[in-house]
Amino acid sequence: MDSLQLFLDQFKPRSESESMWLKDIFSFIREQLCPALFVPAPPAADELLTDVSGGGVTSQLSVCVVKKIQEHLSVTHSLPVSYRPVCVSELLCQQHLACVSNLSWSTNQQREWTREAELSLPGHRALPRVNLLLIGCLREGRGGEWRLMDASGSVRCESLSTSPLWLNRPVFLPHWNYIPHNALGQEEAGGCVELIGSPVLLCPGPEQGLAAGPGGGAGLNRAVGVREAAALLHNRTRGQRLSVCGQVRSLCPLLVVAGTTFFCFTLTDDSQTLPVLVKDSSRLWWTRCVRVGQCVCVTALRVCVLRGWRGNNILCVSDQSEIHTHTQEHAHTPADTPPPVMMSHTQEEAPERDAVQSAVRMKESRVISYQGTVTEVVSEGAGLYVIDRTVGLCLAYQPTLSRKLRAGDAVELHHVHFLYRPCPDFPPSMLCTCLRSTLKVTAFSRVGGSPPDSRCPGDGALPRLLLEKNMGVSEYLWSCHLSSQLTHSLLPSDVKQQCVCVLSWKLMERVWRRGQQGRRDIYCEMLDEPHTCPLTQYSADPAVHQYISVSELSESLQSDCWSSVSLSSLLPPGGSSLSSSQINSALAWSCRTLTSDPQHGETLRRRPLLLVGVLELPSQTSEHTLQLRDSTAAVACVVTETSEDEEGGQRAAFNTAWIGCLVCVQHFTMVTERFVQSDFPSHEHLDQEKFITHKRCRVYLQFSLDHVHILSPSVAMVTHLRQRGAESGGDVTGRKQREEETEGSQRKRRREEEEEADSSHSTSSVTEATASRPCVSMVIRVEQKEGVAWRNMGVGLNEQEAGLTPCFCVRAASIGPVVRWGRDPKNGPMTDRETEMEDKVMLVMSGVSARWFPLLQPGCFYRLVAADTQDPSVLIGCSVSGRSRVELYDDSTLQVRPDWRFNTLTRPLLLHTYRQPLSPTVLSVSQVLDCSSADLVCFQCLVSDRISLTDRTSKSGHTHTGVRLTVCDQSGRSLQVYLDLSHTPYPPGLLPGNTLLLSAFQRRLSRSGSVYCSYLSVSSITVITLGDTSSARPPPAPMMHLGLWARSREHRCTVGQVKGHLVCFLFLQLQWSCSLCGSLYTQSCCSSQCRSSSAVFQSKAKLVIDDGTGEAHIWFSGALVRPLLGLADCQWEGLQRALRVRGHVRVYPRGRSLVCDSDSDDSLLNYLLCVCSSDAVCQPLSLTCRKHTNQRPEEMRRFSRGDRDFMTRMSRPLQLTCLHINTD
Repeated sequence: MDSLQLFLDQFKPRSESESMWLKDIFSFIREQLCPALFVPAPPAADELLTDVSGGGVTSQLSVCVVKKIQEHLSVTHSLPVSYRPVCVSELLCQQHLACVSNLSWSTNQQREWTREAELSLPGHRALPRVNLLLIGCLREGRGGEWRLMDASGSVRCESLSTSPLWLNRPVFLPHWNYIPHNALGQEEAGGCVELIGSPVLLCPGPEQGLAAGPGGGAGLNRAVGVREAAALLHNRTRGQRLSVCGQVRSLCPLLVVAGTTFFCFTLTDDSQTLPVLVKDSSRLWWTRCVRVGQCVCVTALRVCVLRGWRGNNILCVSDQSEIHTHTQEHAHTPADTPPPVMMSHTQEEAPERDAVQSAVRMKESRVISYQGTVTEVVSEGAGLYVIDRTVGLCLAYQPTLSRKLRAGDAVELHHVHFLYRPCPDFPPSMLCTCLRSTLKVTAFSRVGGSPPDSRCPGDGALPRLLLEKNMGVSEYLWSCHLSSQLTHSLLPSDVKQQCVCVLSWKLMERVWRRGQQGRRDIYCEMLDEPHTCPLTQYSADPAVHQYISVSELSESLQSDCWSSVSLSSLLPPGGSSLSSSQINSALAWSCRTLTSDPQHGETLRRRPLLLVGVLELPSQTSEHTLQLRDSTAAVACVVTETSEDEEGGQRAAFNTAWIGCLVCVQHFTMVTERFVQSDFPSHEHLDQEKFITHKRCRVYLQFSLDHVHILSPSVAMVTHLRQRGAESGGDVTGRKQREEETEGSQRKRRREEEEEADSSHSTSSVTEATASRPCVSMVIRVEQKEGVAWRNMGVGLNEQEAGLTPCFCVRAASIGPVVRWGRDPKNGPMTDRETEMEDKVMLVMSGVSARWFPLLQPGCFYRLVAADTQDPSVLIGCSVSGRSRVELYDDSTLQVRPDWRFNTLTRPLLLHTYRQPLSPTVLSVSQVLDCSSADLVCFQCLVSDRISLTDRTSKSGHTHTGVRLTVCDQSGRSLQVYLDLSHTPYPPGLLPGNTLLLSAFQRRLSRSGSVYCSYLSVSSITVITLGDTSSARPPPAPMMHLGLWARSREHRCTVGQVKGHLVCFLFLQLQWSCSLCGSLYTQSCCSSQCRSSSAVFQSKAKLVIDDGTGEAHIWFSGALVRPLLGLADCQWEGLQRALRVRGHVRVYPRGRSLVCDSDSDDSLLNYLLCVCSSDAVCQPLSLTCRKHTNQRPEEMRRFSRGDRDFMTRMSRPLQLTCLHINTD
């Protein structure tokens, strides 16, 4: 009590509150600070505190603390009773929010500080102020960290500029931040205290020019310079100890190798550098005291050989070594932080050199120093930040910082690599640190951390992969960006963040296809001159793949659907001469196709696109295509794959093992189909949207499974790949091995998604026990598949599902009996008991089960599995009784339930007889044209043209359900196919360039004798090969001779190429017509009663052409007339203006004779006659023509010669319509 009373009498408290505050200070020093000074007893404490009897130490420290506090107060006439001392344990346990404390602040100063902090970083809140006093002893912690200790515990400390004088001394902290362990930038338990200013020493210390370490200043008198020490370094003497003075040139980060923690720094003078190795555990705290550009003196250094660094000698710190630093240093505060400046070391600056290697530029980085402020934390775990809102910072090539950077930190970087555009997903200017780089925080952030961004993995998985694989910085940055996007776009039940990092890394290895760099030599990286490291050279590929989510892709395609096209561009050539009905019919359907790679056509982005998602069956009953889904959306897909047979050609997707696979799609085509209902009077009104009554678009993808990379296979896909590997005579290698590699969590997730895809009624996740559920199965071979149609089934539907539902039937052969299983066999190998017999069965799929349509293909084998039952009767169909005028099928009929599953058997163990295809014969277009007895045909064809026939809305909600396809084969012969899609879901993929398989189509003859095919309710359309729909060109039409073509009475070839000489014009008509009614339009008015004010210019011509085998009359119309007459655009426009008044002109040249309906003195008529008979017009032509099918038969003609009459049978000239004028 005597010591306490003496302490109180010395400060004479003016009030009870000040008296209580002084007592609290005295008690805190006695209970918290004094025990920390002697347990364990540091050497510095023995020198500084000699009076250990009674309360001498407590009284001495208490008086010193109060005086130091009074010196830092803005008001000196009173004590800061609002502040209270806090012990370390209370700070760690009670303070859960980041905070700041500054004893010298007034209220106005604190408000101004808060305002400046929040203005500098919009969207962040300044740290809240707390009135707490921190008093303790600074001690050395593990791994070179500094800790503030009292009797209750210790907390890690970070300082802007650390001095050796502070170690093991009692200090008072006037200005500090506290960041708890759960705040951004601090993950370790216990939190962190940030010393904004220098701590106040409570005991006197040395005041000489060089601040000595805890052991004093022995050896300073014998210190030598860097040049002298470098000379002694090569002449190693046993037991020799050196003291070296110099300027710190570089400071390497702390490394832990084989359990040993160490760091290096280099000293320099004007001409030479000297490396110093610090690996003594009691000297690791030096890393906090050494700064680049600082002058230091290190004593008791010994010369040793660093193994692994080419046998070079190096100075190593011993257990007697001390470090002495200049005291002419100041603490960097936010107020005096220098502005950002970028400066390059002149001795290491090198011009950027490019080397072209496979279209990727290799660049050399530059080594610079930089000062700036962290403005964004991109990814803590990946070590990615943004400085000054424009410069990226990558710390992944250094060990993880003990204190993570926070937004608002001012940093100083030395020997950092400057890279320009290493990755297009990051800022153009990037700074990357290597093992020689130094990062120093010069001012702590004033704002609190925002919640961690879930998009970026925060566990350091990517830097660990970087350390293991040693890839380039461009590849690493691309992987980081991809992992952040995959975290958002993968399904919510997908993998953890670590697995997302692994997936992104696997994708990076596949996309970049770069080999690993050489083994990273850490000692050479830190110490070699000239400096080399993985960042010295980097690749710059501006065309690297860009990931895009399914929702972003769909939204971009839909938004660009109408903005990227003008309606006039959708019209055919010569669209200005089309009538209103022709214009609206041409606008009814149009298509835009984009490719994922800009090198292969028009694309959505400048860079190649990359898609990641799960392949699954359609979730909606209105769709009957596969879907690619992620957590953002799903998109329909037209998918093909390579056939398993010996031919190996493309066919529609048939393997159900793809369902549930997480895949990456690199090469795909984006299709946007536009549907427009309009009433445009003429082409002049196309810019007025009021004439559009309805418009919509449909977006889907086209790709081949050969261009799909499996990231996480389904259970069935793993079985399929193993079977393929076993049949090839060994293990699955290369790509297949990588596809089968999955983590346990990924496999479980895939199994859950796969089972959930079995039934839309699943409400709970499927666990490992689901595979052991009992089931029954039956192996079938699909022989014929009908198309999906809307039908009123009424079987197994509740009241909400009543009405029209999608339905289709499959005729199949059951290869064996129904087999019981204790667990789901999925697509496992067939057993002998599954191949005992063969029977016919009709499978009926309606409602949810109709979604199997895209994967059930004729000629393929499937195992139909009914789960949760051991009753074989569920897979035994019932017979169908006959009815009058109804065809009776002897095959049993089986209604497929929604929870049943089909598994493709790609390697069925069957006899040769079972492998014989029993599906209908697939014909070509030529065979369909030539056959005479077939009614229902199945043929393969290439789509060359498509037009919409109707503009009405069907019950299914789709418009323009009438479609006419022009299809052909390799011979060039074409056929027209008419589709009525009013009672079927709209099929995607009916695009020019795609190859289709049309099954059960009706072959018909028109009244004129032409062959065409029409769609029936049982017809099926399957896309088997994907073509280049953006520039699809059908095979050229066959070359025809006019004489043979005229004598052919069969209409097997309606389109052909003709080459001949133009004999003469028979007819030419130019006319202005009303765009609505088609009547003559003269002097701005229509001749009919429609009162239309819009007109179109129409032209028509008929000529005779001779190819040496015969003659033909060929009709030309529209845009073909102008090039036929050889007129320029300006001449054609002048001709149109000349006809505005009279409205029309008809010319009948008939060689040189004049038989016209106009005055022979008409200048316009004479001009046209001269044009038609000019040598420039009467020349050889190459045309593509269509033969008129309504050719008139031969007729009897009478001729008179003298006094005699002759009767003869004459054939009508061959009538053709020109489709195209060939330029070749």
